[in-house]
Order: sequence, then structure tokens, then C-alpha cells
Amino acid sequence: MIELLFVTCLNVSPNDCRERSMLFTDVTPMACMMGAQPELAKWANEHPNWNVGGWKCQQVQTAEIEV
Repeated sequence: MIELLFVTCLNVSPNDCRERSMLFTDVTPMACMMGAQPELAKWANEHPNWNVGGWKCQQVQTAEIEV
């Protein structure tokens, strides 16, 4: 699983920032890097009061669950 981790800040209060993420199950880290900008642009269009700052793609480490 790959996570697109990004920071958003309010337009009216640039110091009010939040860390957000999107999870992808069927992509490689390289595909995440290449597809991140369109995904972030879509997010920004849906949230006009926020600016997207830095971002990165990373592997999500999941622990094995014993049943």
C-alpha cells in the first residue's frame, strides 16, 4: 500500500496547516510520484479554502494480524 502524504494550509491563515494523506493499493511508489500532482490538483479544486504545500509518497508498513 502506498500513501500520498501532503500538507495543506488555510488561505486566510497560512500558519493553520494540516497533514493529510491518500492511500493507494494498486500503485508503485514511482506511479504515486508521477500521479501525485493531478491527484493534488483535484483535491485543491474540491477544497478551495486550502493550499497544498509539500508532499511525498511512501510505503505504508502494515503489521501482520494473527487470527
